[in-house]
Amino acid sequence: MAKVTDLVKRVLVGRALRSGQLHEQLLPKRIALPVFASDALSSVAYAPQEILVILSLAGVSFYSYSPWVALAVVVVMLTVVASYRQNVHAYPSGGGDYEVATTNLGKNAGLTVASALMVDYVLTVAVSVANGVDYVGATIPFVGEHKPAVAIVIVVLLTVVNLRGLRESGAAFAIPTYAFMAAVLLLIAWGGFRLLVLGDELRAPSAGFTVDAEMTNLTSFAAAFLILRAFSSGCAALTGVEAISNGVPAFRKPKSRNAATTLLMMGLVAIVMFSGIIALGLASGVKVAEPSVVATDLHRADGQPVGPGYYQQPIISQVADAVFGGGSLPFIVISAVTALILFLAANTAFNGFPVLGSILAQDRYLPRQLHTRGDRLAFSNGIVILALGACLLLWGFQADVSRLLNLYIVGVFVSFTLSQTGMVIHWTRHLKTETDPRTRHQMQRSRVINFFGGIMTGLVLVVVLLTKFMVGAWIVCFAMPVLFLMMKGIRRHYDNVAAELEVNEEIDESMLPARNHAIVLVSKIHKPTLRALAYARATRPSTLEAVTVGVEGIEARQLQEEWERRGIPVPLKMLDSPYREITQPILDYVKTLRRRSPRDVVTVFIPEYVVGHWWEHLLHNQSALRLKARLLFKPGVMVTSVPWQLHSSLRLGKRPEPFAPGASRRPRQQRPPKDREVKTP
Repeated sequence: MAKVTDLVKRVLVGRALRSGQLHEQLLPKRIALPVFASDALSSVAYAPQEILVILSLAGVSFYSYSPWVALAVVVVMLTVVASYRQNVHAYPSGGGDYEVATTNLGKNAGLTVASALMVDYVLTVAVSVANGVDYVGATIPFVGEHKPAVAIVIVVLLTVVNLRGLRESGAAFAIPTYAFMAAVLLLIAWGGFRLLVLGDELRAPSAGFTVDAEMTNLTSFAAAFLILRAFSSGCAALTGVEAISNGVPAFRKPKSRNAATTLLMMGLVAIVMFSGIIALGLASGVKVAEPSVVATDLHRADGQPVGPGYYQQPIISQVADAVFGGGSLPFIVISAVTALILFLAANTAFNGFPVLGSILAQDRYLPRQLHTRGDRLAFSNGIVILALGACLLLWGFQADVSRLLNLYIVGVFVSFTLSQTGMVIHWTRHLKTETDPRTRHQMQRSRVINFFGGIMTGLVLVVVLLTKFMVGAWIVCFAMPVLFLMMKGIRRHYDNVAAELEVNEEIDESMLPARNHAIVLVSKIHKPTLRALAYARATRPSTLEAVTVGVEGIEARQLQEEWERRGIPVPLKMLDSPYREITQPILDYVKTLRRRSPRDVVTVFIPEYVVGHWWEHLLHNQSALRLKARLLFKPGVMVTSVPWQLHSSLRLGKRPEPFAPGASRRPRQQRPPKDREVKTP
């Protein structure tokens, strides 16, 4: 069974890598861009549409505000990209927002950022995969009917790819990401050429439709609130920017420069794609409505509602239809790569979350297992936890994108704001000691950029909370404090354990045990019992006795008689058990020994069977396991297992342990060919 498990693991994950091969997993810029930027780039598939969907609540006339909303989003995006370039240079260790906030604002601010980022990473996977399933489900009915299950399967596939390591996952995702970038940029270029040079009229499939306004006769305040809500939805385009600052260690040297260059490339491409899609959408007359009211609020040219059978094409599909024609090869390619990039956008979180989890584990805010690398030198435990969280969200929200989007971007703007505030403090502190004029000028420029970034992201955070709190953002506002308190509790536990286990400079001799009183548990006289007795005698304890529990009177007398007949040189003590219990009489006897001599140590030797089949564990050692579990909580009591290997266990004896720490990382030793074996005389 273990061989099969190990074979499956090797097939899925790949062969184990030595720790010295870590440098081979570092990423060049051409691979780092698709690995870390797929989330930010994929947002052009839904962020422009979300702006139009929210504005459509007040009717098509409110589409006139969309260029200004998009411009505001672009300004925020430019600011955030410029700000994070300063972060990357100042903190190249990969802590990102968490390290910046912890260093400059304190531990509580750092944990707030960490909890926000962890929630947002999980939501990134859920939203991206659910949106991709929507694209596929529009053409494959089976996928649309089983959205949660299909989405979970895709998350599992992404998990397997990422468990194979950064380099392999980057190579797997590079081609689709670049294909999406090329396809969308070609769409924008050709559409702009047709509009501005050829003077053609672009007409989207929904150009002749109208949208019933759900909000009419809006007051100035209500109209402003609706525009702000559209702006907050459009800010989904900024998600994923922070992933590069968290993943700087994954870049090749010079790490900071390569990460900053990749961040700039990502920002520029994302801005061009975002602006181009929304501009072509407005030029071609795209009309969209909220998914829940499309059937009734979206009307055809004849005034009739489109009805429940109508499928609302995403904005990219409608623009591609207007530019290239529906059913054309470019249209099909753009639709396919858009669906694919939405799935791959989750890869940004799969690279950011494990690194952040590793840093938090190193600081003792998360379990230490998250700091260790797996067979492929990836943080496997963090990858698996992220996948489990995303699967739970997809199942709980039935992979509904509109419901998941209401939870989105709250966490990322919390981290944006605190990070930029921390960077302002960082530059201010360094300016107090820096004397070089050129360096001071660079620091002052960086401080201005980060200050402006903090103001902008803080305002966006307020807008997001005001407009999305009641429609789902409250869940994130609840989850973040829960994670915060959990991490504080884990750190408190580790600190308490460290203080309790700390070795004093001077050891109090009075605390040393006076004697070692050993007892061997006996159920019957057989080979395991005799081995346990021999081993206990070899340890030379102060006193040694065998202990058995007399449940059945006849068996107890027979055991006593055989003990005396064999002349075993260890006294046998019989414990009474009127209620036919085994564990409690032994616990009471050990407690009596401890009470009699508190400075003595009691060592309990327990004979145990070593079996080779899983089902044999159910037939043996159950009493021993229960007894050990109870004895481990008794102070001054040591428990020693004395194994006896049954024949069924021999089949496992010659095989190396696959699950021992580090075993899966060691290359298996191969026997030399027979013609090269060296025979010794």
